[in-house]
Amino acid sequence: MTTRLSNGQATLAKVDDAAAVNVMDSLKTIAPDVGKYILEFAFSDIYNRPGLDLKQREMITITTLLTQGDTAGQLKVHINGALNVGLSRQAIVETFIHCIPYVGFPKVLNAITVAKEVFSEHD
Repeated sequence: MTTRLSNGQATLAKVDDAAAVNVMDSLKTIAPDVGKYILEFAFSDIYNRPGLDLKQREMITITTLLTQGDTAGQLKVHINGALNVGLSRQAIVETFIHCIPYVGFPKVLNAITVAKEVFSEHD
């Protein structure tokens, strides 16, 4: 039987293999339960619900991170994840452009700056 933790690790590995390894390690000395919650709740329970595929989920995730602002670190992880699950660079940028009327230029420009950094790492 698959545990929620191992299921979450497997799902996150599909999105971003490096993040799957790093998430628990980065939190183990200060807040190990947070890493466990991320994997069990977000990537096991939520990401594996029916109705949306990983591309759609990553598009929603990068959009919500953009709208929050001040989320460059997480946005970087999820833009990378969006590319890993098959979203094109154009789809990512268009997703951000679509947000301009709703959240404004500053948040969109910040997200595009993060995307440019991630894209350059994929070259």
